[in-house]
Amino acid sequence: MNYKKALQNPIFKTISKSAEELQMDTFVIGGFVRDFILNRGDARDIDVVAIGDGIKLAKQVAKNLTSKPKIQVFKTYGTAMLKLDTIEIEFVGARKESYNQDSRNPSVENGSLEDDQNRRDFTINALALNLSEEDFGNLLDPFNGVKDLEKKIIKTPLNPNITYSDDPLRMLRAIRFATQLDFFIETKSLEAITNNSNRIKIITNERIVTELNKILQSQKPSKGFLLLEKTGLLQYILPELTALKGIDEVEGQRHKDNFYHTLEVVDNIAVTTDNLWLRWAALLHDIGKAPTKKFSKKVGWTFHGHEFEGSKMVYKLFKRLKMPLNDKMKFVQKMVFMSSRPIVLAEDMATDSAVRRLVFDAGDYVEDLMTLCEADITTKNPKKFNKYHNNFKIVREKIIEVEERDHVRNFQPPISGEDIIKAFNLKPSREIGIIKEAIKEAILEGDIQNNYDAAYKLMLSKGKDLGLKIDNKNG
Repeated sequence: MNYKKALQNPIFKTISKSAEELQMDTFVIGGFVRDFILNRGDARDIDVVAIGDGIKLAKQVAKNLTSKPKIQVFKTYGTAMLKLDTIEIEFVGARKESYNQDSRNPSVENGSLEDDQNRRDFTINALALNLSEEDFGNLLDPFNGVKDLEKKIIKTPLNPNITYSDDPLRMLRAIRFATQLDFFIETKSLEAITNNSNRIKIITNERIVTELNKILQSQKPSKGFLLLEKTGLLQYILPELTALKGIDEVEGQRHKDNFYHTLEVVDNIAVTTDNLWLRWAALLHDIGKAPTKKFSKKVGWTFHGHEFEGSKMVYKLFKRLKMPLNDKMKFVQKMVFMSSRPIVLAEDMATDSAVRRLVFDAGDYVEDLMTLCEADITTKNPKKFNKYHNNFKIVREKIIEVEERDHVRNFQPPISGEDIIKAFNLKPSREIGIIKEAIKEAILEGDIQNNYDAAYKLMLSKGKDLGLKIDNKNG
């Protein structure tokens, strides 16, 4: 079968010509070929395998291009990277690999195309297109990868137990591809992942997080997390989630399974936002429920303070997985900490003061918080579902109304500490903080308007209550 259509970009003719000049057999392999057959759009990452020196081929290609692009050479791995506009092309010599038990980094030696295809993780990633002038575009498919694409199956070229044990990252990649492509993992392969799940411990956290992010960024992330749980991988990676699994019953009172609820929330939010960190917040929004779960004869099951506990757990989880301990982590923490606030508002009549406090506390993230809370409604009762969402609509309208009138988002007090010091001729003292807090509370409660004159009057009144005297020179 010929796939010349896949190779219409002029760069492939340049690679072919360069390989001919060096008398090398050369092939495009892996994701580029797979995605073309699946019609997944133009691939930006292209892997080129040379039967010979891949770095030498990359240099020859750069030499033959009029733009003379720079080449990144990675001698340790025997690879070279060439960037052209939005395309990245990686060149490597065909390799044969062997592994030891304690590392996913193989011993490498030069090999044939057959060796290189044998070492690929999945049959659908072992597809290769010939770049030689004579056989340009011919498909080499030794493991029936095209049939597996048609059947939507993820399977390994060789024995799956060996494949996954050699490089345990492939277990996560299998689940990630199954999630992204909406494919099934072959039964033998799924069993092999389960058998080798403890091998994931030799994979770096950075690599694991890369795969988790790709699962979270897919159309239906729950598919990936269900597979991670089923195979036993999730308990090693995110035990905070597996701790949510299960339903307890005491005296006939039960609580919902918070693990499956969480996956519903993640799927819900995936429909409305591509924001990776908001998806992380959806995944972690209930992790505080496992350590705070209690049963009371009066009220049944409770999870008091689970939002606060969960926000603390976010930091520990990010640190353990070597995820960024920066504004992204703080954003996730804030979403988890505030995750129940709009739901409480939606259950009650949303007063202006409650909405003001919500906007004040959430700041620029109030929209994200509302999106998360709407995704959190997973009830199967149509009346309850519609009631919550209608109430959320009212809360959203009130947020706009209150914000336009009171300007409390990213609140800056109309009266500063310097104003108070000047008015009462004070030195830095606790009274300044008391007055500032009183002004903030009065604005949030709606007792005064959010402007200088109203705040100044309250400052004078509060100062008098505290026994402060106005400095007539400055007041």
